[in-house]
Amino acid sequence: MSNSEIKSIILAGLFVCLTAAGAWIRIPFPLVPLTLQVFFVLLSGMCLGPKWGAMSQVVYIGMGLMGLPVFAGTSGPHIIFSPTFGYLIGFIVASYLAGSVSRGSGKLLRFLLGSFLGVGAIYFCGVTGLYLNLNYVLGKDISLLGALKIGVLPFLAADTLKAAAATILAYRIVPQLKTIEPRVGLETKR
Repeated sequence: MSNSEIKSIILAGLFVCLTAAGAWIRIPFPLVPLTLQVFFVLLSGMCLGPKWGAMSQVVYIGMGLMGLPVFAGTSGPHIIFSPTFGYLIGFIVASYLAGSVSRGSGKLLRFLLGSFLGVGAIYFCGVTGLYLNLNYVLGKDISLLGALKIGVLPFLAADTLKAAAATILAYRIVPQLKTIEPRVGLETKR
C-alpha cells in the first residue's frame, strides 16, 4: 500500500468521524436547528477527492445503518424507511460531486461550484426520497412542490452558509494536504 493510499484512508476515517460529530453539533435557528453534517460532507469531497470523499460518506451511512449513533436522529436499518433517508444518500453524491468539480483546480470558483453542486445533490436526493416516502410509504398525499417547501426552503439559508464556509476552508487547506506524507514503519540506518 502506497503512502498516498494510507493518507487517503486516514483522512477518510477522519471525515467519517467529523461527519458523525457534525450531526450532533446543533446550533439553534428559528425554523430548524443547524447541524454541521453538510459542511463536513462537502469538505470531505473537496479535501479527499471524489473517490475517497464518497467512500467516507458510504462508511458513515453504513455505521448509522448498523445502529451506531452517528445520525442527527435515530440510527439503525429502519432509517431506510424514514422520510429523510434520501438526504443521507445525497451525502455520498454531494461528496463525489464536490470532489470531482474542485479536484486539482486550486481555484476558489471551482471549490464554490463544487460546494453548491453538492448541496444541490443533497436536495435532489433528499426531496426525491421525501416525496416518495410521504406518498408511498406513509400514505400522505403531497405534491413535489410541497416536498420542496418542507425539504429545501427551511434549510436553504443555512446550507448556503455551510457551502460558503466549506469552500473557503477547502481553498485554504487542500494545498496544505498535498504536502503531508505519512511515514510508514520504522526507518533504521544501516
